[in-house]
Amino acid sequence: MSAIAFAIPGDIDLPTGGYAYDRRLLAEWRGMGVAARHIALPDSFPFPTDADLALTGQAILSQTSWDDTLLIDGLAYGAFPEGIAAGLAGRVVALVHHPLGLETGLAPEQSRHLLARETAALRHARAVVTPSPAMKRILAADFGVDEARITIAPPGVDPAPRAKGGAAEGPLQLLAVGSVVPRKGYHVLVEALATLRDRDWHLTIVGANDRAPQTLRDLTEQIDAAGLKDRILLAGAVDDTTLAAAYDGADLFVMPSLFEGYGMVLTEALARGLPIVCTTGGAAADTAPDAAAMKVSPGDAVALAKAIASLIDAPARRDALADAAWTAAASLPRWRETAAIVAGVCLPDAGRKVG
Repeated sequence: MSAIAFAIPGDIDLPTGGYAYDRRLLAEWRGMGVAARHIALPDSFPFPTDADLALTGQAILSQTSWDDTLLIDGLAYGAFPEGIAAGLAGRVVALVHHPLGLETGLAPEQSRHLLARETAALRHARAVVTPSPAMKRILAADFGVDEARITIAPPGVDPAPRAKGGAAEGPLQLLAVGSVVPRKGYHVLVEALATLRDRDWHLTIVGANDRAPQTLRDLTEQIDAAGLKDRILLAGAVDDTTLAAAYDGADLFVMPSLFEGYGMVLTEALARGLPIVCTTGGAAADTAPDAAAMKVSPGDAVALAKAIASLIDAPARRDALADAAWTAAASLPRWRETAAIVAGVCLPDAGRKVG
């Protein structure tokens, strides 16, 4: 019987949105009775060595059957040389969270190389799964993927209790969630908050801080230079219980990202009824409903500061956004729905049975 062989590079337990998506697919499929297994690929992607490409080929050949569907995470597939992608033509469903060449902080030559390689690889995928309409538009317009081959499978959200917020007599608790990497735009957020010293606020940034060491050093120096060391906490990666507590104690969720393929943290904030200030980078413009979020252009520290200040100064406006977020939470997709969509692309017969 055919199965889904899900090839994922690196450590699947890393606390990123992409890996969280992959983990939940595997977990949901187990509960749904969908035949699927995880194939671990080397962690050097998206810049694999020749040796790791050879190991990747060996893993796929040794751990799959001829009738399996190969679902390959885009962190690996987008970096496949075209020769490898062509050799797998007809078997592959590519899961593209975010095009590799659009990652912030790449050297221009790296970006061009990755964009060209991913464009070539995607020509050979039987189908493509992506998390948002915005990503579908980008893949069709900029990577030449036929829209008929692209399926949108938005990330699911677990039901959660409504956030209680911070102490009434304390500072307004701002929360941002995401790894400390250039694309998340935390330097823009610190620049914005440096102009709001006269307001009473405290920011917690939850997210892995070992992914881009120079970005972490630069951000720490920026916080120190702005005199905000006591008002901004870089909490690092935390477990699920601690993250849930951070959401519960927040008054305002802030996402200054420069680009998102979806923005899972936005729907996690919605699920807790948090008012949101976010950018319009990539899919983020559509992920958070207008009634629940104030949105600004990515990279615009002045606009970001004005949006945050307006909500600090207007509790009633903040409450209105929070109510809209809580209302929107009721219609958010669940992970079982996401898993059924992806299973339906990989194994059409299985998708009809579980969908």
